[in-house]
Amino acid sequence: MKTPQQNIEAGIYPLTRLPPLDFPPCGRSAPSEEACRTLWDAYEMPEHIRAHSAQVAHFSVILADLAIKRGAAVRVEDVRACALLHDIAKSYTLRHGGSHAQLGAVWALAETGHAGIAQGILHHVYWPWPLREETLCTLPILVLYADKRTQHEKFVTLEERFADLVVRYGIYEQARQGIEMSQRQAVSIERALSARLGVELDAHTPDSGRLVKRA
Repeated sequence: MKTPQQNIEAGIYPLTRLPPLDFPPCGRSAPSEEACRTLWDAYEMPEHIRAHSAQVAHFSVILADLAIKRGAAVRVEDVRACALLHDIAKSYTLRHGGSHAQLGAVWALAETGHAGIAQGILHHVYWPWPLREETLCTLPILVLYADKRTQHEKFVTLEERFADLVVRYGIYEQARQGIEMSQRQAVSIERALSARLGVELDAHTPDSGRLVKRA
């Protein structure tokens, strides 16, 4: 029987009702950075979202490189493409409604045929299942965490990022609950990734292809 908190979570993030999905490795090549930027044009992505996506990609690739050094089977090119495309539907859904993660995943799958990239976009807001060791250093979690550390085009702490999200999107109680749940999950991911990668992520920020101590 679900706890009250689990019922709230399932109401805000319906995918939590589903069993965990294990996607097999995708044999299809990820689109290049140039191809992703062409899709930005095709879907009329605003400049500020392009700048944000580029920064999320920068951070995601650093995390992917660290994960590979620790033995994770993750492909940098897949992570980069997913990060570049993770907000491809953001502007559309702000104007017309709907989930930018769900619509973006559909658009990305239609354009690239890459199920792994679509999965990462679908779950970049919230990972709907318990964190497991085997899913920690994977494309969806790496892009999700990098996105949570990137406010607009600036790298910030989780506390700063979620304070901004509450101001911009916490208009209704359900929205605030969703943001709070997402923050709790992001903190858990940060701790687990820090242990897995051997880096105190909360004390570092990405710069020039590496992580450096925050000032």
